[in-house]
Amino acid sequence: MAKDVIIALDFPDRTTTLKFLDQFQEEKPYVKIGMELYYAEGPQMVREIKARGHKIFLDLKLHDIPNTVSGAVRSIRGLGVDMMNLHAGGGIAMMKAAADALKDTDGVPPQLIAVTILTSLNQEALENEVWVNRKVEDAVLHYAGNAKVAGLDGVVCSPLEAGKVHERLGCDFLTVTPGVRFASNDTGDQQRVTTPKKANELGSDYIVVGRPITKAEDAVMAYRRCMNEFLNI
Repeated sequence: MAKDVIIALDFPDRTTTLKFLDQFQEEKPYVKIGMELYYAEGPQMVREIKARGHKIFLDLKLHDIPNTVSGAVRSIRGLGVDMMNLHAGGGIAMMKAAADALKDTDGVPPQLIAVTILTSLNQEALENEVWVNRKVEDAVLHYAGNAKVAGLDGVVCSPLEAGKVHERLGCDFLTVTPGVRFASNDTGDQQRVTTPKKANELGSDYIVVGRPITKAEDAVMAYRRCMNEFLNI
């Protein structure tokens, strides 16, 4: 299965985003558009970045009743994104409704993945705040299993759980993993983190990297370093 680095475009507006992307003259990196940028600039931002030749992971983490999520997916599918996601915590019926909404997509539908346990949550927060009285790894695997039952393509998890997801659900079930930092970086608000090299060793298919690239003095060099470490090139 192909592996890649996805840059998280966690910027507040179109101008800042395009200024960042203008630095990449030789590469067209895979990028993630999350809630901050999407809510500021809307679907036209997705169309504009797509027109520049970038693959796009639209990270809106849909989570609502099945009918509402199904409608949202139908709205999103026309944007031509390559990957989109929802929260596995919404249940199997919600995830299945989303997957069904992509079945009659013209051309290749986007990959649909489910967020399992946010990488900002550790064991203490999971139990005491979210009231999930299971080990993080067990909760991730349970949600991942539900996602596969619902017909999704994979999950978002930390690199620490990627290998276990593949062991249980197969190598063709995608693991998209945030919480990746260079060894010298501060972990910020992430709890379950590792390096690009270690993420590859643990079985991540895609790593999502934000601040270590977007806040770097030389973003292109940071991206290339990340690619080299993750892909062993």
